[in-house]
Amino acid sequence: MHGSQRTVRLAGLLGLAVAGASAALFIVAAGAESHTGVARYGGAAWVFLLAWIITMPVLAPWLKGRARG
Repeated sequence: MHGSQRTVRLAGLLGLAVAGASAALFIVAAGAESHTGVARYGGAAWVFLLAWIITMPVLAPWLKGRARG
């Protein structure tokens, strides 16, 4: 696998981890406020998607820069 492809794959996996953690924190926070299940899990889905969309373009160049040196 080429170095650039590996960096993008790593950025994707790290982005998934950040998005998953963000969604889990949202579920916990919404549960503490006693929101309904639809609000908690629907909101967590939105947080997951948006966090992943935001972190992907940020992580890939950052990881490429770190790999170069």
